[in-house]
Parts: sequence; structure tokens; C-alpha cells
Amino acid sequence: MLRRLTVTVIALIALILIWANVAEGGLPSGAKVDRVVVEKSKRMLFLYQGGQLLKSYSISLGRNPVGHKSQEGDRRTPEGVYLIDRHKEGSAFHRALHVSYPSSHDREVAVARNVSPGGDIMIHGMHNGLGWIGKLHRVVNWTAGCIAVTNSEIEEIWSAVPDGTPIEIRA
Repeated sequence: MLRRLTVTVIALIALILIWANVAEGGLPSGAKVDRVVVEKSKRMLFLYQGGQLLKSYSISLGRNPVGHKSQEGDRRTPEGVYLIDRHKEGSAFHRALHVSYPSSHDREVAVARNVSPGGDIMIHGMHNGLGWIGKLHRVVNWTAGCIAVTNSEIEEIWSAVPDGTPIEIRA
């Protein structure tokens, strides 16, 4: 009986890991995105080209996802219109696209409150070495304020989103 239970648990874990790492349909070949939209309440990221939706992704956000990021360490994902200002090399995560947060307005509000607005907000994959987690990362909001996708998803996004692309992060 114990052996049967052990085999069943191992098989279930294997199936979950396989599901968590199955790639979904990719972006059209050579696609170049001209707009990124994040809907925090839906935990979704959308890629657009010429007003047409190319693909959507389920995401994880900062551990305290409700509301606009107001200071460093609040674990919130900012809200507003920013730019993907660079593809970050040498990230602790599997690929990372840097978001231009904080804006001048974000800085002004933080200075008025005598706090740091924080920074280093990115769209990124899994922490290096933890890519095997795959889609399971979506179970909880776990980042410090970033937008997280699977490693295979960030590979697609990395290739399709050029620097300078607007990103709108909605509540």
C-alpha cells in the first residue's frame, strides 16, 4: 500500500512538473511589439503590434500587488505608463527587460513623502537555476515589484519587444 502511494505521489509530481514546463504557442515569426499592457487585477501581460493583440501571458507580480508602487521595499508593482528602456544583461533572473520606473512624477511624490521611490522594476523570467518551476510560479505573487513570466515566455518577449516600447501597467 505504501509503495503504491509513493508511486502515485511521484507520478503526480512528474505530471505537475511536465505541465508547468509545457510551452504554449509562440509569437508569429519576426513579430515586433509596439505596446505592452499589464492588467494587474487579471495578472495578465498583453503584447500588441499595430493595435492587434499578438499574445497574452499569465504573470506573477510583487507580493503586495494592490495599489501603485509608492516607495522602495513596498513590494508593489507600479501603475502607469512607462517604457521598456533596456534589455538587462547579467540579471539574476533568466532574461530581464527594464521598465523606466520611477518617472519624474513618481520621484516627486516620493521626495515629498521623504522616501525613496525604488526602482529596478522589470519583466523577467525565473531566478537563475529555478527555471524548472515553470508555470507553478504563477500560484503566488512572489516578486519584489517586478512582472514575472516563465523562462520560455521571457525568451519570446525578449526577442519581440524592442527598447523604447511603451508599457502601460493598469490596476
